Amino acid sequence: MTARIGVDIGGTKIAVTRFDAQMNVAHEARRDTPGDYESIVAAVARLVHEAGDGTVGLGAPGSNGPRDGLWRNANIVACNGRPFFQDLERAIGRPIRMENDANCVALCEAREGAGKGASVVAFFTIGTGLGGGLVIGGKVMRGANGEAAEFGHTGLPWMDEKDWPPVDCFCGKRGCAEMYVSGTGLVKDYARSTGHLLKGPEIVARARAGEAEAGAAIARMQDRFARICANLVNVIDPDVIVMGGGMSALPELVEQLPPLIRRYSFSGTAEVVVKRAAFGEASGMRGAALLWAPA
Repeated sequence: MTARIGVDIGGTKIAVTRFDAQMNVAHEARRDTPGDYESIVAAVARLVHEAGDGTVGLGAPGSNGPRDGLWRNANIVACNGRPFFQDLERAIGRPIRMENDANCVALCEAREGAGKGASVVAFFTIGTGLGGGLVIGGKVMRGANGEAAEFGHTGLPWMDEKDWPPVDCFCGKRGCAEMYVSGTGLVKDYARSTGHLLKGPEIVARARAGEAEAGAAIARMQDRFARICANLVNVIDPDVIVMGGGMSALPELVEQLPPLIRRYSFSGTAEVVVKRAAFGEASGMRGAALLWAPA
């Protein structure tokens, strides 16, 4: 088994880790993400070359269009509409494997982390937005159009008067799950109910200090997330649901969630396993490196 290099391309930083044959860290480096496309490609290639020999796996926001080969739906907008995969492979000068960043984290958690040993692992990353990944039998599920596990852009299920009217999403649709369950969703919901625009951590702090309005906003987000997870259970019934991202630190979204999911499941009795991701920010690089590992 050769060394493996994993690259995590983010909106603010690019990080690379070289792992040895036992997946121990042998080299680490990072740099700020440049603002233009050509500089991003050059920066990634330089970091990989500095890391040394090994297979190369990369994770980045967005995905490769299966028909035109152009990168799409990335919050690093300079990469959208460009042959990102092909240009990176050419600049690096060796074969690469590349995947959506949330899929890389899902793969890491399924192979080595909170979902290790499970056949079907659903992963949510809850931060500014709501992303996801699905790993079945140790393999990332991309789907025929490369759009599998876009959990944040499914419709919020079983809406009631607290959810209405549907919130506009940046994708152009209304009522997307991400607009309710995320840091952005919490901020918007609190502002709608109180008229005050606060950042997510401040809302959480106020809830912990006993403010009723902040506590109610978190309770609404929790209930909405339970509905999203129950909808997923009703479709694929995963062995484990793994939560990552900054907001997964909230017990309302991990430890306290299973009874609420059960209530919304088809039978009303589903025993759903929910775990917090085992790896921190290194999971993206580990997952990218594992793109070369056999399932």
